Amino acid sequence: MKQVVNTALGAVLVPACLTALLASSVAHAQEKEVTEKPRADKHYIGLLATTMQHRSIGPATERAWGQAGTLVVGGHISDLFHAELRAGAGYQDAEVPGSDLTLAVDYYASWYLGMHYPITDYANLYGQFGFSYIQGKAELKNPDADRNALYRNFGEEFPASSFAVSWIAGMDFEVMDDTYLVFEGGKLFEDTDTKVNSFQFSGGLRYEF
Repeated sequence: MKQVVNTALGAVLVPACLTALLASSVAHAQEKEVTEKPRADKHYIGLLATTMQHRSIGPATERAWGQAGTLVVGGHISDLFHAELRAGAGYQDAEVPGSDLTLAVDYYASWYLGMHYPITDYANLYGQFGFSYIQGKAELKNPDADRNALYRNFGEEFPASSFAVSWIAGMDFEVMDDTYLVFEGGKLFEDTDTKVNSFQFSGGLRYEF
Protein backbone atom coordinates (compact mmCIF):
# COMPACT_ATOMS: atom_id res chain seq x y z
CA MET A 1 0.00 0.00 0.00
CA LYS A 2 2.82 2.39 0.92
CA GLN A 3 4.58 1.67 -2.37
CA VAL A 4 1.40 2.41 -4.30
CA VAL A 5 1.01 5.77 -2.52
CA ASN A 6 4.65 6.75 -3.22
CA THR A 7 4.25 5.83 -6.87
CA ALA A 8 1.08 7.88 -7.14
CA LEU A 9 2.70 10.89 -5.47
CA GLY A 10 5.67 10.64 -7.81
CA ALA A 11 3.40 10.48 -10.82
CA VAL A 12 1.71 13.70 -9.69
CA LEU A 13 4.70 15.69 -8.37
CA VAL A 14 7.21 15.07 -11.19
CA PRO A 15 5.00 16.48 -13.98
CA ALA A 16 4.00 19.36 -11.71
CA CYS A 17 7.65 20.24 -11.00
CA LEU A 18 8.57 20.00 -14.68
CA THR A 19 5.64 22.22 -15.61
CA ALA A 20 6.63 24.83 -13.01
CA LEU A 21 10.26 24.78 -14.19
CA LEU A 22 9.23 25.19 -17.82
CA ALA A 23 6.88 28.04 -16.95
CA SER A 24 9.66 29.78 -15.01
CA SER A 25 12.08 29.46 -17.95
CA VAL A 26 9.54 30.85 -20.41
CA ALA A 27 8.75 33.76 -18.08
CA HIS A 28 12.48 34.56 -17.70
CA ALA A 29 13.00 34.50 -21.47
CA GLN A 30 9.98 36.75 -22.03
CA GLU A 31 11.21 39.15 -19.34
CA LYS A 32 14.65 39.30 -21.00
CA GLU A 33 13.06 40.04 -24.39
CA VAL A 34 11.04 42.86 -22.86
CA THR A 35 13.91 44.43 -20.92
CA GLU A 36 16.60 44.01 -23.60
CA LYS A 37 16.72 47.06 -25.84
CA PRO A 38 16.51 46.24 -29.58
CA ARG A 39 19.78 46.94 -31.38
CA ALA A 40 17.96 49.15 -33.87
CA ASP A 41 17.31 51.62 -31.02
CA LYS A 42 20.90 51.72 -29.77
CA HIS A 43 23.68 54.25 -30.22
CA TYR A 44 27.38 53.65 -29.66
CA ILE A 45 30.69 55.33 -28.92
CA GLY A 46 34.16 53.93 -29.45
CA LEU A 47 37.83 54.73 -29.06
CA LEU A 48 40.36 53.18 -31.45
CA ALA A 49 44.12 53.10 -31.84
CA THR A 50 44.80 53.55 -35.56
CA THR A 51 47.84 52.70 -37.64
CA MET A 52 48.10 54.42 -41.02
CA GLN A 53 49.99 52.78 -43.85
CA HIS A 54 50.92 55.04 -46.76
CA ARG A 55 51.54 52.97 -49.90
CA SER A 56 52.90 53.74 -53.39
CA ILE A 57 55.02 56.66 -52.21
CA GLY A 58 56.89 58.00 -55.23
CA PRO A 59 58.11 55.98 -58.25
CA ALA A 60 59.87 53.55 -55.90
CA THR A 61 56.47 52.71 -54.31
CA GLU A 62 57.83 52.89 -50.78
CA ARG A 63 55.63 52.37 -47.72
CA ALA A 64 55.59 54.28 -44.45
CA TRP A 65 53.65 53.98 -41.20
CA GLY A 66 52.08 56.59 -38.93
CA GLN A 67 49.95 56.46 -35.77
CA ALA A 68 46.66 58.13 -34.84
CA GLY A 69 43.73 57.95 -32.42
CA THR A 70 40.11 57.75 -33.57
CA LEU A 71 36.84 58.62 -31.80
CA VAL A 72 33.70 56.91 -33.16
CA VAL A 73 30.09 57.98 -32.56
CA GLY A 74 27.19 56.26 -34.30
CA GLY A 75 23.80 54.62 -34.17
CA HIS A 76 21.97 51.57 -35.49
CA ILE A 77 19.40 52.42 -38.16
CA SER A 78 18.06 48.85 -38.06
CA ASP A 79 19.21 45.42 -36.90
CA LEU A 80 21.56 45.27 -39.90
CA PHE A 81 22.45 48.86 -40.86
CA HIS A 82 24.30 51.64 -39.03
CA ALA A 83 25.61 55.17 -39.60
CA GLU A 84 28.53 56.80 -37.84
CA LEU A 85 30.84 59.79 -37.57
CA ARG A 86 34.56 59.57 -36.85
CA ALA A 87 37.16 62.10 -35.80
CA GLY A 88 40.85 61.34 -35.55
CA ALA A 89 44.21 62.98 -34.98
CA GLY A 90 47.70 61.81 -35.80
CA TYR A 91 50.37 61.69 -33.10
CA GLN A 92 53.25 59.99 -34.94
CA ASP A 93 54.28 60.98 -38.47
CA ALA A 94 55.27 58.51 -41.17
CA GLU A 95 58.94 58.61 -42.17
CA VAL A 96 59.62 57.29 -45.67
CA PRO A 97 62.54 54.80 -45.64
CA GLY A 98 65.73 55.85 -47.41
CA SER A 99 64.75 59.51 -47.65
CA ASP A 100 64.15 62.70 -45.67
CA LEU A 101 60.43 62.75 -46.50
CA THR A 102 57.89 62.81 -43.67
CA LEU A 103 54.13 62.44 -44.19
CA ALA A 104 51.84 63.72 -41.45
CA VAL A 105 48.07 63.36 -41.06
CA ASP A 106 47.19 66.07 -38.55
CA TYR A 107 43.47 65.31 -38.27
CA TYR A 108 40.57 63.77 -40.19
CA ALA A 109 36.80 63.41 -40.00
CA SER A 110 34.71 60.69 -41.66
CA TRP A 111 31.07 59.79 -42.28
CA TYR A 112 30.10 56.19 -42.97
CA LEU A 113 27.00 54.16 -43.78
CA GLY A 114 27.47 50.46 -43.12
CA MET A 115 26.03 47.00 -42.70
CA HIS A 116 26.80 44.49 -39.95
CA TYR A 117 25.97 40.79 -39.90
CA PRO A 118 26.04 38.50 -36.83
CA ILE A 119 28.10 35.33 -37.30
CA THR A 120 27.68 34.11 -33.69
CA ASP A 121 25.81 35.28 -30.59
CA TYR A 122 28.80 37.45 -29.66
CA ALA A 123 30.55 38.36 -32.95
CA ASN A 124 29.66 40.44 -36.01
CA LEU A 125 31.21 41.13 -39.39
CA TYR A 126 30.71 44.62 -40.81
CA GLY A 127 31.58 46.78 -43.78
CA GLN A 128 31.02 50.48 -44.35
CA PHE A 129 31.49 53.08 -47.06
CA GLY A 130 31.68 56.85 -46.82
CA PHE A 131 33.65 60.06 -47.19
CA SER A 132 36.51 61.66 -45.28
CA TYR A 133 38.02 65.10 -44.81
CA ILE A 134 41.77 64.98 -44.20
CA GLN A 135 44.30 67.64 -43.26
CA GLY A 136 48.01 66.91 -43.24
CA LYS A 137 51.36 67.93 -44.63
CA ALA A 138 54.45 66.57 -46.34
CA GLU A 139 57.91 67.74 -45.35
CA LEU A 140 61.01 67.02 -47.43
CA LYS A 141 64.29 68.03 -45.82
CA ASN A 142 67.44 68.31 -47.96
CA PRO A 143 65.54 68.21 -51.28
CA ASP A 144 68.78 68.51 -53.27
CA ALA A 145 70.16 65.27 -51.86
CA ASP A 146 70.24 62.35 -54.30
CA ARG A 147 68.25 60.13 -51.92
CA ASN A 148 65.33 62.57 -52.16
CA ALA A 149 65.22 62.90 -55.95
CA LEU A 150 62.11 60.71 -56.24
CA TYR A 151 60.11 62.85 -53.81
CA ARG A 152 60.68 66.41 -55.02
CA ASN A 153 57.18 66.54 -56.52
CA PHE A 154 55.61 66.36 -53.05
CA GLY A 155 54.08 69.69 -52.09
CA GLU A 156 53.72 70.83 -48.51
CA GLU A 157 49.97 70.15 -48.56
CA PHE A 158 49.18 66.45 -48.12
CA PRO A 159 46.89 65.14 -49.40
CA ALA A 160 46.40 67.62 -52.26
CA SER A 161 42.62 67.11 -52.10
CA SER A 162 41.13 67.25 -48.61
CA PHE A 163 38.06 65.13 -49.48
CA ALA A 164 38.23 61.44 -50.33
CA VAL A 165 36.18 58.26 -50.56
CA SER A 166 36.80 55.85 -47.65
CA TRP A 167 35.81 52.31 -46.72
CA ILE A 168 36.29 49.92 -43.80
CA ALA A 169 35.76 46.20 -43.14
CA GLY A 170 36.00 44.68 -39.70
CA MET A 171 34.86 42.34 -36.94
CA ASP A 172 33.67 42.94 -33.38
CA PHE A 173 33.39 40.63 -30.36
CA GLU A 174 31.10 41.25 -27.37
CA VAL A 175 33.41 40.84 -24.36
CA MET A 176 30.91 42.23 -21.81
CA ASP A 177 27.29 43.36 -21.96
CA ASP A 178 27.09 45.98 -24.75
CA THR A 179 30.91 46.29 -24.85
CA TYR A 180 32.72 45.16 -28.00
CA LEU A 181 36.34 44.55 -28.94
CA VAL A 182 36.86 45.87 -32.47
CA PHE A 183 39.39 45.00 -35.22
CA GLU A 184 39.15 46.63 -38.65
CA GLY A 185 41.01 47.84 -41.72
CA GLY A 186 40.31 49.86 -44.83
CA LYS A 187 41.20 52.77 -47.07
CA LEU A 188 41.23 56.32 -45.75
CA PHE A 189 42.22 58.29 -48.88
CA GLU A 190 44.20 58.44 -52.12
CA ASP A 191 46.22 61.57 -52.84
CA THR A 192 45.19 62.88 -56.26
CA ASP A 193 48.59 64.46 -56.99
CA THR A 194 51.13 61.91 -55.76
CA LYS A 195 48.85 58.82 -56.01
CA VAL A 196 49.77 57.80 -52.47
CA ASN A 197 47.21 55.33 -51.08
CA SER A 198 46.68 55.64 -47.35
CA PHE A 199 45.10 52.77 -45.43
CA GLN A 200 43.83 52.62 -41.84
CA PHE A 201 44.08 49.65 -39.45
CA SER A 202 42.42 50.03 -36.06
CA GLY A 203 41.69 48.19 -32.84
CA GLY A 204 39.84 49.28 -29.72
CA LEU A 205 36.60 49.23 -27.76
CA ARG A 206 33.03 50.21 -28.59
CA TYR A 207 30.17 50.63 -26.11
CA GLU A 208 26.49 50.49 -27.12
CA PHE A 209 23.72 52.18 -25.15
